[in-house]
Amino acid sequence: MNRLNPAEQRESYRGTGLEPCDLSPDPIEQFRRWYADAADAGLPEVNAMVLATAGADGVPTARTVLLKGLDERGLTFYTNLTSRKARALAENPRASLLFPWHAMGRQVGFGGRVEYLTPQENTRYFASRPHGSQIGAWASEHQSSPVPSRQVLEERYERYAQRWPEGSTVPRPDYWGGYRVLPDEAEFWQGGADRMHDRIRYRREGDGWLRERLSP
Repeated sequence: MNRLNPAEQRESYRGTGLEPCDLSPDPIEQFRRWYADAADAGLPEVNAMVLATAGADGVPTARTVLLKGLDERGLTFYTNLTSRKARALAENPRASLLFPWHAMGRQVGFGGRVEYLTPQENTRYFASRPHGSQIGAWASEHQSSPVPSRQVLEERYERYAQRWPEGSTVPRPDYWGGYRVLPDEAEFWQGGADRMHDRIRYRREGDGWLRERLSP
């Protein structure tokens, strides 16, 4: 096999089979179970997820962000509110998330409406971040915008680090905050032999969820 030729890359999955009735009636609860499995397996950055958005122009973009909250309402993440993703979400407040736990032969995807977190939620989480990450949020004020050089970024960082040295309280920038994805669809994927993968989709139906198998 030529390791540099994508067409020759093959991964043989050995899933043991997955039925809708094997999963929790609630996708958030099922996600908690698989998340625990991934964490127990020692996967690196188990909370890393691919976030896909599209603005008013319909052009999709995707990037990896980190899951930072989970409850019965949905999944939360934080970012610069002037970034490209934030601009897209302002124009089209819907998003897709994907957790690619390939080392376990599993993936989980969510899709749904997106809402802003409250200022109180944003401030509470910002205060819990490491000091360096707080300073980095100030240094990256114009996220997704061109910057002349790495040196410019480092000078910004140093300026804010001197303003708020280690041990001091760093205020949350007005342009930094979070979102909650409120899923109306979820899919749990488990790899199977000979590409006979198991795909179980959840769809909102009234106050509950419909579970159904999808063709691989």
